[in-house]
Amino acid sequence: MSLRDRIRLHLGGRQRELAFIAFSLVLAVGIWFFTNLSKTYSGTVSVPVVAECSIDGHRGRSSNATVVSARCRADGFRLVREQSRRNKKTVVVKFERSDLRRTGPDTWSIFGSAKNSYINQMFGEGITLEAFITDTLSFVFAEENHKKVPVDVPYTAQYRLQYMKSGSFKTVPDSVTIYGEDIRLDAIDKITSPRLSFTDVSDSRHGVVKLNKPAGIRLSVEEVAYELPVSRYVELKGSFPVEVWNAPAGREVQVYPPIATVCLRCAFPLVKDPMASFKVFIDYKDFSESMSGKCVPRTLKLTQGVLDCRIEPEVFDCVEVL
Repeated sequence: MSLRDRIRLHLGGRQRELAFIAFSLVLAVGIWFFTNLSKTYSGTVSVPVVAECSIDGHRGRSSNATVVSARCRADGFRLVREQSRRNKKTVVVKFERSDLRRTGPDTWSIFGSAKNSYINQMFGEGITLEAFITDTLSFVFAEENHKKVPVDVPYTAQYRLQYMKSGSFKTVPDSVTIYGEDIRLDAIDKITSPRLSFTDVSDSRHGVVKLNKPAGIRLSVEEVAYELPVSRYVELKGSFPVEVWNAPAGREVQVYPPIATVCLRCAFPLVKDPMASFKVFIDYKDFSESMSGKCVPRTLKLTQGVLDCRIEPEVFDCVEVL
């Protein structure tokens, strides 16, 4: 082997040795870097926050952003990424109305520990709060054209035999605030939903229904809870004399027919017999104000558990005896 070949072989071996040493150093630094940044550290994290909240008469999103700073614990990768980010993306946080206090004409603020419920929305998962540096967050919600209208949820119900509605169909909330241009608001007197249909109903129904949203209108809530109370019933029938109440002294009124047929539907099982204290009467004031002498009968306050009351006939002829 020539001297030139020996020198070339020696240099090649030296280069491989240097390359191996360099690779080992890079690998060691990488392992050290990864190991250390995987540990948990404390640091300051800041993020600009825009608030969302349903406040009557005001826009749903704040017109300003407030920078929230806090001392947090997280892995090194997360802290380095958060602290090195120059143009931080604004975070939209949905606040509960009960956590915001009015501090100005269009300004609402959140103080102290009330902010703790929104840590994950503000800073994301994987960060543990140690303490807020920013104590008070203030947001401006501009005023907006609005009015409050009732909620109307149409429904049909087919009840199983011996079952019926035992109370009013209710929604929570029963009204909503709508926002938009005046010309659009003036044309709306209620907010509806798709029709609900219940069949073979033998127990109370409840759930959530989405509201119909008119074009160009914002709703304070987009859905409402509903409840249709239902009860099993038993039917009672009886006949009662029709009395005349509150007639002045010396005045006598006769009623035709003198007997009323009463049908009561009562929640099952019966707590007590509602027929025992039932009364049917004509109020003399109703008779005196009637031009024809025809009067609708009245009853005492129905006892608890009476779901429906029907009286036949529905109208009685009354004549004053002179």
